[in-house]
Amino acid sequence: MELIKLIWDFRGPNAAAIAKHHAIHLNEFIHSEKLQNSMSGTESISEMHHIAFMITEKELMQSLRERLKPNRGQLYTK
Repeated sequence: MELIKLIWDFRGPNAAAIAKHHAIHLNEFIHSEKLQNSMSGTESISEMHHIAFMITEKELMQSLRERLKPNRGQLYTK
């Protein structure tokens, strides 16, 4: 099974808090849609750049991209 990582970028002094809040909503979405093999989280790129992400099955990419409007995406490897 191929996985993808959908990414939302946040920049600025409040980027960490915004990314964390966004990841909470992504997790709620995963549970409400009963998405299997999916998870959300955050990463710090730099002090002023943080991301929220969702890892999910590649087959769902088109639908989720249209619904959730990530900034970018990439193949995910463990």
